[in-house]
Amino acid sequence: MLGEQEIVHRFLATNLQVHPDVVKYLKDQQNPGLIDEIIAGISAHTVVVGPRDVPGWKTERDGTRFLGDPYVEIITGNATPNGKGVDFTDFNHYFRDRYSRLSAILKNRVSGMPIEALTKNSRYRQEDAAIIGMVADVRTTAKGHRMATLEDATGTINVLFNRDREIFAEAEKIIPDEVIGVNGKLSSDGTLFFAETLVRPDIPMSNAPFTSDRPGRAVLISDVHVGSDTFLAEAWDRFSSWLSTANVQYLLIAGDIVDGIGIYPGQEQELTIPNIYEQYDTFAEMLRRFPSHLHIIVSPGNHDAVRGSEPQPALPPAFTGKFPDNVMLVENPALVGLQGVRVLMYHGRSYDDLISMIPGASYTDPGAMMEEMLRRRHLACTYGMRAPIMAAKKDCLLIDPVPEILHTGHVHICGIRRYKNVLCVNSGTWQAQTKFQKQMNIQPTPARATVVDLQTLGFEIFDFNA
Repeated sequence: MLGEQEIVHRFLATNLQVHPDVVKYLKDQQNPGLIDEIIAGISAHTVVVGPRDVPGWKTERDGTRFLGDPYVEIITGNATPNGKGVDFTDFNHYFRDRYSRLSAILKNRVSGMPIEALTKNSRYRQEDAAIIGMVADVRTTAKGHRMATLEDATGTINVLFNRDREIFAEAEKIIPDEVIGVNGKLSSDGTLFFAETLVRPDIPMSNAPFTSDRPGRAVLISDVHVGSDTFLAEAWDRFSSWLSTANVQYLLIAGDIVDGIGIYPGQEQELTIPNIYEQYDTFAEMLRRFPSHLHIIVSPGNHDAVRGSEPQPALPPAFTGKFPDNVMLVENPALVGLQGVRVLMYHGRSYDDLISMIPGASYTDPGAMMEEMLRRRHLACTYGMRAPIMAAKKDCLLIDPVPEILHTGHVHICGIRRYKNVLCVNSGTWQAQTKFQKQMNIQPTPARATVVDLQTLGFEIFDFNA
């Protein structure tokens, strides 16, 4: 079984370094001869072996693009209205839909077989096999190994990830309700599966981002928190003045438009606008100061006046009647097309859960958490924690199709990274440090605006603090 260290050492032995994406690809392929083929075809001037050096490697775009006028497409529309009841059968539909769609992605990389067929047929015992399952439970054993209970439509099985194996580092990041593929061997009694490799749905390494064929720039912000006594009005005014002359066509706001009412105990002591309708009316006035040609797209967050469970519906007319005509109201999450460039807007409540479950995760590095979302192809995997999720017949929190940009907020930390050609942007906040953040020792990075060029997907961060 080819491991990552062996792959790297094979290249180092010929004085070559190797890109991490190539290492992962070769590990999935389990073809030692391919390494020899790559090395044999490398030019004398190559220092780092990249995807282009792999025979047969090609980048592919995910789907076609709508390119109509005015070049703004709202692709998703899945959230149910506020107040809809949930039938208990919705939970069954919800998780079956998730498993079906994510396992279909995994089947391109893992030749999984039904768990029941594996465990009830003695021919597979102590033989190489593969399974795809949803994580029903995950824990650490008394000896420090990682044990996950995987479930598919036919049955369940316990999977052991040995702490002495290279796979263990990834196994530590397994969280409940994600869908994974595992290669390994079944125990002699058919009750335990010993994992050798772990595969997630992930973004394909061949992913090629779509770029616009015409000039266009989008501004990404979130967490305005109008009505809070820590809202940075002066910084916002500088931002507003800048927008009046900036060469931008789109403004995307990913939730927590206002501070809300009754969101946390004692909030009324920290509000300058204690009326929820007045908070939205104030925000409407702020929007009316922006250029009328600007396409403004607004999605809600956990502080806004919609139900808390995700997916959240768009802000209702009762609060947005005074918004200008150039505002589009979308759900959370929402997939928006800007001149064909897909932007997945998600406020980011699941950050709280991911940070509590994944070793080394931190509010100060939102880029790493966006990467974890993309690797799982899901915005909020785990059900029943801090991020409330509304079960429905379709799981609307899957990341499918692959976007060019993932835009989040919630944690009040500006962070950007690229992961397999997806630009990940957490746009920070327009609120100074709150009392809660002081208690948690969280230092926000407020008053930032990220501008993305839709022709190149290059970005620039503007700081309006001073």
